[in-house]
Amino acid sequence: MAGYIFSLDSLDSLDLYTRSGVYGTKLSVPSHSWMAHHEGTFADYATMRPGDNIYFFIQRKIYGIGKLIRAGTDCKFFNFPGAGIPERSLYTNLSEQLLWDEGDVSANQRCICVFEPDPHFFKLGIDMDDVLSSNPDAFRMLRVFWKLSFIKFDDEENQAFRDIILKRNQDALSTSTEDKGVFEFQPSHAQITRHLSLEYAFDSGMSAVLSSCADGDRLRHEMAIEAGLVHQLSVEDTDTCQIFGKWDYLSHQVVASPFKPVDYMDKMDFFGYVYVPEFKPTRSQFLVGEIKKDAATLEDVDQLLKYVDWVKDEYCYGDYSMIRAFLVAYEFDGDAVEHKQRVSMRRYTVGVRPAQSLEWRDVKLVRYAFNAASNRLEFRVIG
Repeated sequence: MAGYIFSLDSLDSLDLYTRSGVYGTKLSVPSHSWMAHHEGTFADYATMRPGDNIYFFIQRKIYGIGKLIRAGTDCKFFNFPGAGIPERSLYTNLSEQLLWDEGDVSANQRCICVFEPDPHFFKLGIDMDDVLSSNPDAFRMLRVFWKLSFIKFDDEENQAFRDIILKRNQDALSTSTEDKGVFEFQPSHAQITRHLSLEYAFDSGMSAVLSSCADGDRLRHEMAIEAGLVHQLSVEDTDTCQIFGKWDYLSHQVVASPFKPVDYMDKMDFFGYVYVPEFKPTRSQFLVGEIKKDAATLEDVDQLLKYVDWVKDEYCYGDYSMIRAFLVAYEFDGDAVEHKQRVSMRRYTVGVRPAQSLEWRDVKLVRYAFNAASNRLEFRVIG
């Protein structure tokens, strides 16, 4: 299962969220349109699935462990009708419509998620340095947790989080007294479930997010395309999955370079993997993608292939056959199409006795277009 870590500003907030089993990111007030950081938050929520673990980060310490659960039909929702529209909202006008009411700030808590302890939210926080040193090779995304409200990480990194937190809290796990060193849990899920309707559904909110960013049949921000694409893949939209496939894990803005100052790190626009059926967590294929909101050039093809080579070394250990790569753009210039044909082939060797020399060419150029009638992205393979 995947994991999420949310950044909080106080222990009071930690107590509130762990007791209630509800969390909502506080977004800045939009001015006329959503910005990239807003759309990135929507993209992160879009890939949340029941069973994913959650943790909280406060003043260098990490607290956990929770698990996303269904409240009604899903584990995440838009907090009020019209929350996906980039307009300033007043709490006084919304208080009766909010799924999660935290006071005035809830007008900017556009999305929420619901969860329960798994097995507990422990009061003992683990220092970030202790977490990183507990299993250095497993932590990729935690090392780039910078200027973000929260991040997502894969099942390997999630297990490393669980390992250190459970090991440090063994006494709390074995104690049978009332004061076990865990936070009290008094969930607010029933209140949320009573108010649910289609107006709160994540699909409805994402339609508003995309339409607000549309300029004809193109979108103005690449992050909005990311959000729309990972959302449609997460809900297994038929037309989208016919092109990109179905994936057990999906994320965006995933590290794809050696560690260095965060602002200079390369990140894949979208990334995923699928397990060998019935044999989770063994992974069989990886999804690698780059997005351009306008025209893609030959340099963009090269950038995608750089990500492919990274994933081959970092996740596939030399086996290119495990990778499916996509460059998504509104249009492609002729040089990009021809360049892809020339440079996308990779030769590699698998096996020892006997060794096999193979070729890999699984790179697709995909044109996107926004459909204003359905408020969804449509995709077409052109090469």
